[in-house]
Amino acid sequence: MNADNGACTRRLPDDQVALVVEVFRMLADATRVQILWALQAREMSVNDLAAHIGKPAPSVSQHLAKLRMARLVHTRREGTTIFYSLDNDHVGQLVLDAVFNAEHAGPGVPAHHRNAAELAALHPEPAQAK
Repeated sequence: MNADNGACTRRLPDDQVALVVEVFRMLADATRVQILWALQAREMSVNDLAAHIGKPAPSVSQHLAKLRMARLVHTRREGTTIFYSLDNDHVGQLVLDAVFNAEHAGPGVPAHHRNAAELAALHPEPAQAK
């Protein structure tokens, strides 16, 4: 980003490195990656997330607690329901970049380099709830 202004040549402070490592630790779990990926699109409740990623709600709830402690997600209460969303745009970008990087490891053209018609075939719109 600012590579030519010398900012990237500085040594990171140890406390900042520890926080970065904690973020990567949170991303080192398949369920948490699925949760963060799902939250890219919209805020969701525990039950919605559990159904979306195919995991039991208590398990999803435990993962969300860890993500919340790591400040990767935040909550909003509506009545008795708690909705989760990404804490900030940087979290979303981090997950998106990790997914894009992983797509480059596979065969063929990575999905994020395909045109709109190809992407629509890969990611059809979910059926609207009645």
